[in-house]
Amino acid sequence: MRLFLRLLVLLAIAIGLAVAARFNVGNVVLFYPPYRIDLSLNLFLLLIALLFLSLYFLIRTIRMAQRMPGRVAAYRQARRERDGNQALRDALKALFEGRFGHAEKAAKLAADLPENAGLAALIGARAAHWMRQPERRDAWLSNTQNDLSLKTARLMTAIELLVDDHQSEAALEAVRELNASSTRHIHALRLALKANQQAKNWPEVLRLVQSLDKNKALHPALSRRLRELAYDDELSNSSQDAESIRRVWKSIPTEDQQEPFIAARAAAAFNVRGLHDDARRVVEKALSADWDARLVRAYRESAAAEGEPALLAQIEYCEGWIKKRPTDAELALTLGSLCLKQKLWGKAQRYLEQALSDAIEPASVRDAHLKLAQLHDALNQAEQAAIHYRLCALASIL
Repeated sequence: MRLFLRLLVLLAIAIGLAVAARFNVGNVVLFYPPYRIDLSLNLFLLLIALLFLSLYFLIRTIRMAQRMPGRVAAYRQARRERDGNQALRDALKALFEGRFGHAEKAAKLAADLPENAGLAALIGARAAHWMRQPERRDAWLSNTQNDLSLKTARLMTAIELLVDDHQSEAALEAVRELNASSTRHIHALRLALKANQQAKNWPEVLRLVQSLDKNKALHPALSRRLRELAYDDELSNSSQDAESIRRVWKSIPTEDQQEPFIAARAAAAFNVRGLHDDARRVVEKALSADWDARLVRAYRESAAAEGEPALLAQIEYCEGWIKKRPTDAELALTLGSLCLKQKLWGKAQRYLEQALSDAIEPASVRDAHLKLAQLHDALNQAEQAAIHYRLCALASIL
């Protein structure tokens, strides 16, 4: 419809010009001595129009010729950008698909475009890392050193890859550089946590775990395990004296003090330094919050000396507990051991035999036989003691 209307307009204009030219009888005379040229007005107007069109097309051609180098350069640049962006997309796609060789090749093509060089280098570094090519990975990362806009991305990538490669010192160096730029988002803290964990820098691990817990950015099970490892390292330091261990224990939050693993480890540390009273208090407080066999064993190891009121108090505690847990083998073994130390022979034998009948773990069976052998030795019952010694040895082998 539009084409028809355009043709109709053109025909109308042509007809109008033809009619106007028919009734136009004017002349144009051009003098250029000694010449004289007579032209009809219609022809003169036609020549003027042709001259205008000729000049217009000549000037347009000259200008197009002048602009041609720039247009060619712009076309080549556009094609280079198009190819570079396509290569960058291909590199990302191949990286996510796990085709790391293809990803690195595409990254090399994408790096030809200066605007994509930094991101292409990060993709190439990741691809080379997953192909276990650390030299190429480091070369890719070095290509982004001078790009300040990619500093955070480069450091985050470097930390992640170095942690995966178990290069904890290099990863921590990158973490320090990242912290110096005041960049501390959640993922950066997670990576710093892994790096410090590999380096066994437990005080820093503990600080990072607490920070991540505030943001609910760490799984509770992982958080608990890391806190256990951190506190275990502090409590296992053999260079610390009794007062140092007490200060370490007081620095641990109350909710962590009641964790069975941490409480048992603290009790062991107190026992090693002869602080049995402290060990018993730690275990009793933890057992009131959560019953655990490890705590019961720690309570047995922190037994007071024979005849001391503390030992009688321990026996009373255990007798109260065993009423609520009559089939707990560890508790029966602990109570029997305490009674044996206090020379309550009848109670000791009864609870030790009960522990032996309820025990499942080989270690508990072995300890029960050993305590019964010691009991019979103390009662001068050599034959029965020998039987239990042999059964204890057999349980140790198994």
